Amino acid sequence: PIIPYRDFTSFEEAITFVRENPCKYVIKPSGEAQNIKGLLFIGEEDDGRDVIQVLNDYNKAWSKKISLFQLQKRISGVEVAVGAFFNGKEFLYPINVNFEHKKLFPGDLGPSTGEMGTSMFWSGPNKIFNSTLKKFESKLAEEHYVGYIDINCIVNSHGIYPLEWTARFGYPTICIQQEGMITPIGEFFYNLASGNKINFKIKNGFQIGVRIVVPPFPFKDPETFNVKSKDSVIFFKKPVEGVHIEDVKKINSEWLVTGTSGVVLIVCGTGQTMKQAQNQVYGRIKNILIPHMYYRTDIGDRWFDDGDKLNTWGYLREV
Repeated sequence: PIIPYRDFTSFEEAITFVRENPCKYVIKPSGEAQNIKGLLFIGEEDDGRDVIQVLNDYNKAWSKKISLFQLQKRISGVEVAVGAFFNGKEFLYPINVNFEHKKLFPGDLGPSTGEMGTSMFWSGPNKIFNSTLKKFESKLAEEHYVGYIDINCIVNSHGIYPLEWTARFGYPTICIQQEGMITPIGEFFYNLASGNKINFKIKNGFQIGVRIVVPPFPFKDPETFNVKSKDSVIFFKKPVEGVHIEDVKKINSEWLVTGTSGVVLIVCGTGQTMKQAQNQVYGRIKNILIPHMYYRTDIGDRWFDDGDKLNTWGYLREV
């Protein structure tokens, strides 16, 4: 099913709509404003009064920058994404099932970010994949699409509700996927780009990636970055595996924070169980020191409830 939504160019009209149709809504700016993650608002009140308040605030502060936005009915359920690589002719297996964590703080609190961490596992085609991505195989082949493609959904006992497409590598998703692959990723990408059919080898179990960040992330504030984070030394207490660099540079054998965004490292862990993957990734993070660093300590926790629900509803069964 498609989640009910409506596009607006006027905040006053949107406020009137919510008053006449009280419900939980999600405010989604369109155009350039959608890149400002902090403007996405997920309503919590059944009568929509929190959404009305935010719409009033946006009307005063953001009306010149948000020319188009969407109100989407909020659907309760499990947020889960399925993705797969496409070689220009067909999907390559296995597929990837992943769970993003976009809020800044543990417990899904705080402002939205690009991403704070992801948990995932590889699988054969399952009900979610066959009901969504698989249906687009012929269209992707017609377009000679080559690369990774992913669709994020809300699922519950009533059905699958697609939210958004990602027709590119995900970050930090691709780094975590690499940790779960036995086939060398360079060899795999060569075959993918060549249009070869190669069902790559993967590790059983689960993979987790945790993003380590420094001020001013997730905000843009060059002055704060220069004062708190610029050229901070990344210190490894001992050699650590599963670390992928983001905005860093190497000077005189030292790794330093660079750029302006505050995204520094993606640290990954794998295991036969989600708990084992968590223990490995957070054990690795304990051996990394960066001044003012912060990260989420609960990546993977959602699986213990969400996994039960998805299995009960039959969405993860391989078909």
